[in-house]
Amino acid sequence: MNEWWKNEVAYQIYPRSFKDTNHDGIGDIKGITEKLDYLENLGVTLLWLCPIYKSPMDDNGYDISDYYDINPEFGTMQDLEELIQEAKKKNIKIIMDLVINHTSDEHPWFKEAMTNPHSPYRDYYIFKSAKNGKAPTNWRSVFGGSVWEKVGDTEDYYFHAFSKRQPDLNWENPQMRQDLYKMINWWLEKGIAGFRVDAINFIKKDQRYQDGAVDGADGLSACFAFSRNQPGIEKFFEEMKRETFAKHHCMTVAEAVGVNYPDLGIFIGDQGCFSMMFDFNYSNFDIGEDEEWFKRKTWSPKDYRELLFTSQREIQKIGWVASFLENHDQPRSIDKLIVNKEDHNYYSKTMLAGMFFHLRGTPFIYQGQEIGMVNFTRQSIDEFNDIGSIGQYQRAIEEGYSKEEALHFVNLRSRDNTRTPMHWDDSEYAGFSDTEPWIKMMDNYKEINVANQLSKEPSVFQFYKKMIALRKAEPILVEGDFEELSEMPDDVIAYSRVSAEGTISCLCNFSRNSIKIRNIEGIVLLNNYPEYQLGELKPFQFVMIKQ
Repeated sequence: MNEWWKNEVAYQIYPRSFKDTNHDGIGDIKGITEKLDYLENLGVTLLWLCPIYKSPMDDNGYDISDYYDINPEFGTMQDLEELIQEAKKKNIKIIMDLVINHTSDEHPWFKEAMTNPHSPYRDYYIFKSAKNGKAPTNWRSVFGGSVWEKVGDTEDYYFHAFSKRQPDLNWENPQMRQDLYKMINWWLEKGIAGFRVDAINFIKKDQRYQDGAVDGADGLSACFAFSRNQPGIEKFFEEMKRETFAKHHCMTVAEAVGVNYPDLGIFIGDQGCFSMMFDFNYSNFDIGEDEEWFKRKTWSPKDYRELLFTSQREIQKIGWVASFLENHDQPRSIDKLIVNKEDHNYYSKTMLAGMFFHLRGTPFIYQGQEIGMVNFTRQSIDEFNDIGSIGQYQRAIEEGYSKEEALHFVNLRSRDNTRTPMHWDDSEYAGFSDTEPWIKMMDNYKEINVANQLSKEPSVFQFYKKMIALRKAEPILVEGDFEELSEMPDDVIAYSRVSAEGTISCLCNFSRNSIKIRNIEGIVLLNNYPEYQLGELKPFQFVMIKQ
């Protein structure tokens, strides 16, 4: 089978914050089309668009009210069709976000389900009756509060794993599934190359609907043990793949948090549903096991290395992964992985880039990552847009943390960190728009922007451009196996990609100090310093060597 997706270099676009062309402070589809020359220059071959479907935007588009229409703030279906065609001319493919665990509460299915208990659409969602005068279970939603929302003055509740405005679909209903498959095929027939599939491991619920052990001051129990990675989910995956993805030979990327490595086979590989997946077992290294943002773990580069290498080894046994540092749900990588802000510079940013980009998998770059954008510290919870951040802040307060502590936690981890507008130049509003953007901008756009780096050497942008070109030129970086380079200092992450054509080694120094390492000889393909001293790595040095 031609697994074409292994060769792609993907670029994730958060449309609201990419480029505004109609002067309303909100990015749009025409803005993406306008920047195709830039994306072609960078060298990417595939774009993942975050949701642009019709939506009331309670969760920034992950609450869909019409799968077959475009939200007016982004443009029209004609704009999207033009983008697909113009991108194709530049050999750039488009994948869309697929959100099928839940809909918006404004979706026609749900509106009818709420007004008519006898409608067939009532069973398209999960409705349960009160238990002893209380909600059916004591589960806590991902965004905080109960997963259950009362239906008016009745004794009925509906289920939502996320926001109360995102009611979960009932995947136990065969007709509901068929309606979703029809929609998926409709999009694939329109000419997109596939989907990133949102929160897909939530679609199967524990049908016993039993209470869990209370784990918070709110008297609730995290819903993860009952609504995520449940036994039997593979049956839904098998059917969906057969009815949709397999018919089109498309690319699919599963967002699936909390998957244990022995269970990878239902997601990826020959028997799995998806072409690849994002593995969060290493990317959420700084969060406690209960997955609360405000319970931080101390960590070292060695700890991170062990998690990262375990991920590479385990996934290599069975299938393919989508490698990433940042996305619309994660903070900026430089703030997450290089804790001291005084160490945020060209060298540390390009070292991180080199570390992730050459792992075995399809690399995904998030907008702004290629110019080294950083987190934005907000001074008040009122400055946050993200519903998840606001919920986490409230939970931290409930658990006894001060407002200052809660704000600190949220600033570290907020999804708003990567949702600030793209920095195109040093003009007002950073060339993103000519009017005030929908979300507060970074104030460092005069220093960190595309225009500054397009022809500047060295720059983070130019480093990304070189990495992309090298990946296209060196088959080892696509096809090669992953192997750990052992006997390295704790602050060094070093690995090789190995195939019949040879070996390429990547050396990454996570320290602000020079470090002695064992000799790795060969041809230097890429280096973020002017030179490479055999047996030594300079502060935050990345070097790639072909042996």
